[in-house]
Amino acid sequence: MSRNNRKPVSPIYAVAILWLCWALLLPLFALLHYLPLIIAAAILYNIVNNMAKTKAENKARTEEQIKQTAEKPVQEKKTTGNEQVDKLIKDRDLTISELRRLNYNIENEKISAQIDDIEATTSKIFDHVIAHPDKVSQISKFLNYYLPTTMKLLNTYDRMGSQGVAGANISGTMQKVEDTLDMVVNAFHKQLDTLFAGEALDVSADIAVMENLMKTEGLAEDEISQIKLTLSQE
Repeated sequence: MSRNNRKPVSPIYAVAILWLCWALLLPLFALLHYLPLIIAAAILYNIVNNMAKTKAENKARTEEQIKQTAEKPVQEKKTTGNEQVDKLIKDRDLTISELRRLNYNIENEKISAQIDDIEATTSKIFDHVIAHPDKVSQISKFLNYYLPTTMKLLNTYDRMGSQGVAGANISGTMQKVEDTLDMVVNAFHKQLDTLFAGEALDVSADIAVMENLMKTEGLAEDEISQIKLTLSQE
């Protein structure tokens, strides 16, 4: 049976929880005790079942739109004339597309937010290096290990989460991935920050030279402070 044709199990779980809570809190000694429980269970089942069907229909509609988009003829992409830059652009587009697919499949809100963060940071890293190809060596380990390993972990999490089984191996592995993603997000942030180390040094050097020149020209400290204030207000 295909994934889209499976009957939702959430209504069954909801009814089971209702029966358990009812049995713990209210008496079930006579036939009349069961009547309100049966009515409540039927109402709850219909509500949860309708919600699950609506969610499944929306997901199927979205998947169909994605499929139709994928089946459209691919237009020939323009090249930059630099093979290295062209490869970076291709890798960026493929990575962002896969992250969005994973984010769509994974329903955990925290993981989804982390994937959003990873996508945004990854895009910025690629864009910066595409604009400055001489910096590609600075992200070699990011490209060859950190990024592909992160994608592998997320794909494993997606596959295990789709099984619908809470076994020790599946639950334990998924928890390990969840625990690791905070570290991954921070590592990606640091990788992006590292790319701007050169610019930070250049700015500091330019400011130092400008201040020394101003002092040589006879500008006082208060005048330098006033110039900085004026520049910051513009």
